[in-house]
Amino acid sequence: MADATQSIGILQFALDSIVEQQQTIANNIANVDTPGYQADQVTFESSLANAVANGGEATAQSVPEGLSSGTNGNNVSLPTEMTLMQENDLQNQTVVNALDDQFALLSDAITG
Repeated sequence: MADATQSIGILQFALDSIVEQQQTIANNIANVDTPGYQADQVTFESSLANAVANGGEATAQSVPEGLSSGTNGNNVSLPTEMTLMQENDLQNQTVVNALDDQFALLSDAITG
């Protein structure tokens, strides 16, 4: 049961991070025309992989995307953000499916 609980905890962290990532992407898109705005991204994948492999806590961080700025100082690229949104949606679907599978396993174990 500890393995299932640990797996669910890991997947919950990933889902929370994906939601934070989605909010960041939406914020970037909302500021596509804001002079001086610098796009951010949420990173968590390497921290999560390290925590799973070596133990410890995983963290999600919001960091600058680091893209080149345009003439108004804004560096939001709408095509980049739309691609990131699609990738994020796929990550979300994958994690939700994995959570569903873990809960089905738990349900089967409980009901016998």
